[in-house]
Amino acid sequence: TGYASGQAVRKLQEKGIDPLVAIGRPCARRPYDFRPHPEAKEPRRITEPWRLAMKARLETTEAGDVYRLRKQTVEPVFGIIKSIMGFRRFSLRSLAKVTTEWTLVALAYNCKRMARLQAA
Repeated sequence: TGYASGQAVRKLQEKGIDPLVAIGRPCARRPYDFRPHPEAKEPRRITEPWRLAMKARLETTEAGDVYRLRKQTVEPVFGIIKSIMGFRRFSLRSLAKVTTEWTLVALAYNCKRMARLQAA
C-alpha cells in the first residue's frame, strides 16, 4: 500500500516492536459491484525477504486476528472525525499550527465521547 518500508520495519524490530504491515491489497470484489471485471494483470512480484516473511505471517490466523483489530481501535475514530464532525482538512499552515488544530479536534472528539459515556 505504499507504507511498507524495510528500514522502518527493521528499526521497529530493533526496538522490540513486532510490526504487522499490509503487503499488497486483497482483490475481493463486492457482491453488489456490477461493473465489468477489469483486465487481469500480472500479480506484483514480491522478492524482498522481509516482505515475503510479512506476507506469510499475515496469512496465519493469529496475525490476521491481531491485524483486524485496527478496525476496532483506530480507524473508526478517524471516520467519526471526518464524517460526523466534518473535519476533512486543516485550515492553517505550518507544523506548529496544524499540531494545535489537530489537538483541538482531538480534544473536541474526546469531550464529545466523555459526555456520551457519562450520559450512558
